[in-house]
Amino acid sequence: MRELRVYLVAGIVALFLLTAVVYYAQQRVGLVAVIRIKGYILTSDTADYYHSLIRSASENGRVRAVVVVIDSFGGYSNYVEQLYLSLKHLNERKPVVALAVNALSGGYYICAAASYIFAHSTSFVGAVGVISTAPPLLVPSEVVLETGPYKHTGFSRLLFFSNLSHALDAFLSAIEEGRGSRLKASRDELSRGLVYLGTEALKLGLVDEIGTFDQALEKAVQRAGLAIYRVVELNEEGGAQKSVYSWSNLTVNLLESLHPPPAIYYAYVPAPTLAREQPLQQAGPSTGGGKVVVDLSHGNMVSWWSLDALLAELAQRNVTAGFIDTWSRVEEELRNATCLVVGAPAKPYSEAEGRRVEEFVKNGGVLLLLFDPSYEYLGTQGLLNFVVAPINSLASRFGITFAYGFLYSEDDYYGIYRNVYARKFANSTLFEGVKELVFFTAAPVRSRYAVAWTPNTTYSSAAEAEGEYAVVALARVGNGTVVAVGDITVFSEPYYRVADNSVFISNLAELIANVMKTLQAHARSELTLERPSLPVGTVKVYEARDDGMVYEVKWVKVSENEVFVEYPTHTVRYYYGERGSLRGWEADGTSCVYDNPLPEPPFPLRNGDSWSYSTNFTLADSSGRYRGWLEGFERVAGFERVKALDGREYFCAKIEVRVAESIIYGEYRFTSVREGYYLLSSETGTVKQEISVAQGYDTEVLRMSRKSLILKQVLKPGS
Repeated sequence: MRELRVYLVAGIVALFLLTAVVYYAQQRVGLVAVIRIKGYILTSDTADYYHSLIRSASENGRVRAVVVVIDSFGGYSNYVEQLYLSLKHLNERKPVVALAVNALSGGYYICAAASYIFAHSTSFVGAVGVISTAPPLLVPSEVVLETGPYKHTGFSRLLFFSNLSHALDAFLSAIEEGRGSRLKASRDELSRGLVYLGTEALKLGLVDEIGTFDQALEKAVQRAGLAIYRVVELNEEGGAQKSVYSWSNLTVNLLESLHPPPAIYYAYVPAPTLAREQPLQQAGPSTGGGKVVVDLSHGNMVSWWSLDALLAELAQRNVTAGFIDTWSRVEEELRNATCLVVGAPAKPYSEAEGRRVEEFVKNGGVLLLLFDPSYEYLGTQGLLNFVVAPINSLASRFGITFAYGFLYSEDDYYGIYRNVYARKFANSTLFEGVKELVFFTAAPVRSRYAVAWTPNTTYSSAAEAEGEYAVVALARVGNGTVVAVGDITVFSEPYYRVADNSVFISNLAELIANVMKTLQAHARSELTLERPSLPVGTVKVYEARDDGMVYEVKWVKVSENEVFVEYPTHTVRYYYGERGSLRGWEADGTSCVYDNPLPEPPFPLRNGDSWSYSTNFTLADSSGRYRGWLEGFERVAGFERVKALDGREYFCAKIEVRVAESIIYGEYRFTSVREGYYLLSSETGTVKQEISVAQGYDTEVLRMSRKSLILKQVLKPGS
């Protein structure tokens, strides 16, 4: 019996040991699941698919460890957070090791749930941060009704900046929790959104080791304490699925179609991809004129919406505004305008256009130059013109340029890093009552006339240098004023209500209104020139000079519709139609007929008046008939008294003129450009003329000459 007890005890011990061995062996044998997360996570189907793989790994008792291979630039915030939390929960039950092939933004957010992270030496890691499509502006309907002001939009446009900050905080907290003491990068460093190579990420504590998939697998096996294991690819078991969206086909339009604004993404979207098909600020429709002329003729990306606050302040001061889409109409409206607004042009201003604007300013007008470096105001055409070149073609005439890039601060900002403050101001009425301004994605303004600056902790995205940057310039030019502002958003709702922006815009409107009052007072005593009225039979004799040659020219008014001009070598007859328009001419066997008669000046003439004309014409001589094109521009540059050669003095309007003609002759296109001025009197018509002539074919100039006339004698019938 005693031996039986010994055998029984020995059997029990053996059974216990066998059970322990079997249990221990089971603990040391199992599956290592591999989950591969690839591409953007933008749809619920993609998120649900990856979530099902994580759940499968969690619920399968045979799976003892998980390797997550991440090659993703992130995605929609809700989906990224869902995968992060699921993977974090899995990591609490079973060791999860991640391999960051490319883990940017939300891709790295998911990585942060792992207990250990590998990366390749050239993996892209980081891009910590948030992007979003902002809440839309509600345009109310009388058919679709809502019970609250944010029922359709969901968020306040201003408070939405804070929502982005909350999302960023959640991302940073997940990294800090997951990495713990291994994290060497500060919150400020991570918030910059930089992309790091794997080797850099290792130094910052964002990853634990540079290694391969096999090393990540070994680490997972080691952490699970497995002696025998088998690797199972869960993507293959569950039916392979990957995102159909990559950075090459991602656009803002696509994001908005998947998740209507407002929407938040933990995603890395390369800048060119973000710009492609991005909605632009729409130019306003052309309207009637006003005391404030808003130029749309250069593809300017401004509208009533983008200038809403300024236009409202002007209206309170009885100052009207008009949006004009052709340069000829802009020039016409400038005759009676007090302010020209040039905002976000997509095409450069020509030399002649720049001279006209400069003259407008020198005569007492206000030029408001507005630029905004955000894509909505640049567009593709603006980008092709090197972003800021179009507006600088005009601004540089006044000692002002807008710099490339945008301003930002990582320490002192409103809502997000690129909404910068300005708290330093020059002594100017523009800043009366202003303590601080907020600019929303502003360009630096370079000028010795700068009057408002950001704090010295501000950076330029282009210069990547810290310092004070000017955002407003104010220059006195002749009798006029030039104001340049590196932001357009500040002029619209609700942004103009932030800080003292509304006070600044009110002061700007007051400046424009005061100029209008001054110019109106001046206009009451403005000089004018009436239409010359010479009787039939009037004869004028001029002294002419042509490249050094001196001779007389005789001018005779034959009838109300015909003028005869006699030169030493030839004669010309000019034929006129209604209201003095020139229909054509004949000269010794050669004739010219204009399809559209050339108009006479728009009498009475005032300083700054301008007019343009263009027409096809037919030139005929003994060799045949030829078609041509003529285009002219004339402008009153001022008034002066001119003494003729007979000693008489005439009050004249100085009219600058440029006329370009071209004619096709066989395979050649012959051109002629006449440029200069003439002095016109109400008493006797043209008193003096100075013209340079360039002749050639195609783009080659063959001959340059200078011609001048000065009145020598006037004989009127009965005198």
